[in-house]
Amino acid sequence: MFASGHAVDIVLLVIALEFAWLVARGWRWGDAMLRLGPGVLMLLALRGALIGLDWRWIALPLLLSLPVHLADLARRR
Repeated sequence: MFASGHAVDIVLLVIALEFAWLVARGWRWGDAMLRLGPGVLMLLALRGALIGLDWRWIALPLLLSLPVHLADLARRR
């Protein structure tokens, strides 16, 4: 389950359900995306590492998670 990346797929499904729940409770979808985005990107990097992708495909979502995280922090400020 871990070597195939399916464990990460389950966590991503739970995060998708959390996103839907937040939007249903009145959050703007952009705010929910900024809040959950860095974690999703890091999980995608983890999935890539588990299935043996090239390091560039692992580094890319990790690199993208920082600006999304900083945008979320700036929005909350």
